Parts: sequence; C-alpha cells; structure tokens
Amino acid sequence: LKNHSLTKLISKSVQISSGHPNIYQPITKKKELETKLSKVTFGAKDTKQINKTILLVGETGSGKSSLVNAIFNHVMGVQFEDGVWFQIVDRQEGETPDVIIYEICNSEGKILPYSITIIDTPGYGNTKGIKHDDIVTERMRKLFETENSIHVLHAVGLVMKATDNRLSDRLMYIFDSVMSLFGNDMEKNIVALITHSNGRTPKNALQAIEAANLRCAKHENNQPVYFLFNNQQNEDRTDEEHHKNADTITMRGLNGFTAFLEKTAPRKLDMALDVLNERIRLSACIQNLQERIRLSELKEAEIEQIKEALKIHEKNKINDKVTVEFDEAYKGKEAIEGDIWLMTLVKGAVCCTICEENCHYPGCSTSRKPEDCEVMKDGRCTVCTLKCPASAHVKGKWRYVNKTKRVQRSLDEIKRKSKQENSLDFLVNLEKDLKKLKAEKSQLLEEALQHIDNLGQIALKVNSVSTFVPYDCLIEKLNDREEANKIRKLEEMK
Repeated sequence: LKNHSLTKLISKSVQISSGHPNIYQPITKKKELETKLSKVTFGAKDTKQINKTILLVGETGSGKSSLVNAIFNHVMGVQFEDGVWFQIVDRQEGETPDVIIYEICNSEGKILPYSITIIDTPGYGNTKGIKHDDIVTERMRKLFETENSIHVLHAVGLVMKATDNRLSDRLMYIFDSVMSLFGNDMEKNIVALITHSNGRTPKNALQAIEAANLRCAKHENNQPVYFLFNNQQNEDRTDEEHHKNADTITMRGLNGFTAFLEKTAPRKLDMALDVLNERIRLSACIQNLQERIRLSELKEAEIEQIKEALKIHEKNKINDKVTVEFDEAYKGKEAIEGDIWLMTLVKGAVCCTICEENCHYPGCSTSRKPEDCEVMKDGRCTVCTLKCPASAHVKGKWRYVNKTKRVQRSLDEIKRKSKQENSLDFLVNLEKDLKKLKAEKSQLLEEALQHIDNLGQIALKVNSVSTFVPYDCLIEKLNDREEANKIRKLEEMK
C-alpha cells in the first residue's frame, strides 16, 4: 500500500476475509454503559480536536451499518484503488437491540478536520414490534441525560433505500418516532441518507418524504437535503467498472454529507430532553386523566342507580329501612409485572399514596425510585390531582384500579351517609353531585387536550406511536359532547 497510514491501520486490525477487497475489522475499545448503551471507540481522543455527532435512524435493513462502515473508511482515507475495506461494525453488534455509539478518532485529521461520533440506533419498526421501539427510545433519552455523554447533535440522518417508492407503515413508524424525540430547532439538521443508490435522483424516495410531510433541512427550491450512497464496497469486485461507479456514488455522498456537517450549526440537546420528558409526562398525565374520568363515570352510574331506587321509594312510599342494590365505585390494587436490575425495581408503577392514583404506568421502566421518575419536577409530581411531593409516592409491582362491587344498603343508611334526612333534599343533593362529576369529567378532558397542545408547541411531531396516548378514548368522550372541531384535530394526530 502506498498509503502508510493504512498499513499502520491494518497492523491494528484483524483480517476477516481475503479477496478484492481484503476486509479487516479494526481493533476497538468496547464499553457497556450503565444505561444499557454500548460505546465502541477507535483511536485516541484529542480534546483539542472538534467533534461532530451524527444520529442514524432507519428501518431494519435500510443499510445503517454499511453507512457507519463507509463513514469510518472515509475518515481513514481509504480509496478504491487501495483494495481494502474496514468494518468497524461487528456483525453481531448490528443485530443487538442496544443503541451503539461509535467514536471515530482520527488525530491526524488528513481527510476531515474533526473527529466523528455516530449514534447507531437499532432498526425502528423491526419485527420485535412497538414494545422494542419504546425501549430504544428510552435508551436514547438516557443517552442524552447521562453526564459526560451526548449533549450536542450536528445531524440526524434518516436512512432509507433509494428503492423505497413509498413510506410503508413501518417506515412511517420510524419517522414519527424520531420526530417526537426532538424540538423544533432540530429541523434544519435532519437530512435523508439514501442507500443502495444508482446515482440518479431518488424521485420515489423524495416523493415519499414529501407525502409524509417530513420536516427536515431543505434547499432553496424546497427540496429535502439528501445524500446518495451505494452499499457495495465490501463486495467482491468481479466487475471493476461497476464497483468503481458504486464507490464514486458513495464518495460523492460522503463528501457532500461531511461538508454539510462542517457548515451546519450544532443543536444542543436541552430541547430534545425537554421534549422527551414532556412526552413522558404527557403520556402519564393522559393515562391518569383517563382513569380519573373512568372513576367519575362509575360514580355517575352509582348515583343514577341510587336515584332510581329513591324514585321508586317515593312513588311506593317504601319504608326507609328497605335495602337497595347498586354498584358502588371504589379503588383497589392490582399486581403488575416488575423487573429487578442490580437489586432494584426498574419496571413497575409509580403511585401517589395520598391521591391514590397511578402517576406513571405504563412506561415507568428506567427510574429506580419515585423521585427519579420523569413525571417528577422540582420535587413534586406533575401528574396526580394534588401534585403531591415525590416523598408521597411509591414505586412497586402494583397499581390502583377502578372497581365496582354490588352492595346492599338501606335508604336510611345512604341518607345518613350523605347527611340528608329528607328524601327531596337528598334527591337534590344527588343531582348536584351528578352535575359536579360531569363538570369534573369535562375539566379532565380539557386538561388532556391541553397536554397534547403543549407538546405540539415544542415537538417536531406529536403523534409518536411510542407515546401512550389513548386518542380513541378521547375522541369517544368528545363525541358525547358533540365537539366536531376537537374530534377532527385528534383524528389528524392519530
């Protein structure tokens, strides 16, 4: 090799296969982070050198791993004529559910005047389903929160194939998920990285992006910023001309992408963390509100049954000692699944013992103690009715549930409980309670809608499928109130 730096690199690598090209696995330092994130580092960090951070997101099989390898080879100065190729991505790592951070430190800086950090997420929307993607999103949030970790992003690369002529449901899932992670200030840093390209304008892929209303960096002609790549660099070069053309496509894409990185202002992830935490609070609040609405409805049904019994009593002049049956609403407890990690419960429910409400369930999978839960802010809960201090909460393998039980009570007993001896006064009092419950339910519904509006002010995309928002339930309640405009708005957000 004429390139002496590559000869040096080969000496620090393990040959995977021989041929044209020879393929090597560079020796790297691997570290498992506490938050179940993996870090792969090549080279020695130079604190004086500028670093650029890229987040790659794409569907399983879109070519993210090949793109990471291509970026590594570009930084190392590998040329087609060298007849070598390096794979920094371990094949087994490419299949892991973990988020992997690749730190590519090139102190010589011959090709790029900066080092590169790549955050490679496992394929969103893979066959493992939505639950898997929620775990990935949680790990990314932890990645942004971890001290001495990622706090700045220079680009978000949405990786998709040039052959994608439409956005499948799975691909839409990806876009929705990643958009919900970031604030509005990230828009100019989101670009499309088109893989498996033949070098031509990817008309179908661009139309698919446009149809999805993807908010991303755009040129003056309003066309999305994109870069083309071909994924054949590690294949045996039986057709020299064909593979040279493929390499040219990728080199052009890499030159364009790295130029974009150089001129684009970085985005601090404070806003991303705000969006992530707000999304979690939104989800928890709406779940909590939904449960409170349901309890209100059960109490309404209870009052209606008592009213009917009272009317029969008045009509037939039945003795107050006679018993009536009705469904009494109450709160009970129910066991749920809980995972133990490092002798600590990391999956369960955070509940308020004062309000007797679930403040974070489902989705509370990373906090070890109530005070560490995302729904806590400045030492108080943002979810429960009284916004109680964190100390009033517990995290356990149980949750509160709304229940009813069939009970028998004498009318006299019911009246004494409500402090109303006169039947007419008692009936009036029941009507007041009923109106109060209906007003409370209406207020709870308005609060839920306000939470969604608040998220829309800071997030690129609200309708992430990884957010536990029971849109159908909210729409059903709005139908009861005949609020067509609000129903239409929620339908658009589903």
